[in-house]
Amino acid sequence: MPNSTRTRASTGNSAKKSEKKTTVSPSPERRRELLSTAAEVFAAQGYNATTVRRIADEAGMLAGSLYYHFDSKESMVDEILSTFLDELWAGYEAVLGAGLGPRETVEALVTESFREIDRHRAAVAIYQKESKHLSAQPRFGYLAESQRRFERAWLGALERGVAEGVFRADLDIRLAYRFLRDTVWVAASWYRPGGQHSPEEIARQYLSMVLDGITPREGQERQEQRERQERRGRP
Repeated sequence: MPNSTRTRASTGNSAKKSEKKTTVSPSPERRRELLSTAAEVFAAQGYNATTVRRIADEAGMLAGSLYYHFDSKESMVDEILSTFLDELWAGYEAVLGAGLGPRETVEALVTESFREIDRHRAAVAIYQKESKHLSAQPRFGYLAESQRRFERAWLGALERGVAEGVFRADLDIRLAYRFLRDTVWVAASWYRPGGQHSPEEIARQYLSMVLDGITPREGQERQEQRERQERRGRP
């Protein structure tokens, strides 16, 4: 074969190989779709009970085709959790670096948490159910470190609030932290994006109950009675 012909043939073969690679390379959009599907399956069935075949079935593709995008279900859950935690900590760090007072810091952390539940509801559910089991594996060591950072952030805000007289002096800050943590994150079990209330409205209601209680204060009750009378046109 003449050199020029061989060169053209080689170039043609390379182009075909390149073209073939392009057709199986996952787009960022498709990758996000598959991770979203996988997250819902993991959240509903649990990590150990979930198979690659089940995720592929939910995504409407063959199990073998899923391996063009991810090498294992471990890689999928890793990316789901790390993406969620990266976004969570970006929001938390912005709050912690804003120079807010203790109460405002707690309010902002709660609000940011509900926003993350809105964006990553399934990932939050996976984190709650699977983090203890997964963190025993070296690949998921960041889960335990994230939990420690989470605890330090919340305890720091509560301790500062007690020291500055914003929160009660007799407050058990660890008990308060556990209550806030569990009260907020359990919402992932029932919250659905696009529902009647926005994440910010749910956070406001939660904060009102946690920080102010659910019974009206005496002065507040009188004020609300006056407002109701004014709306009715009474003196």
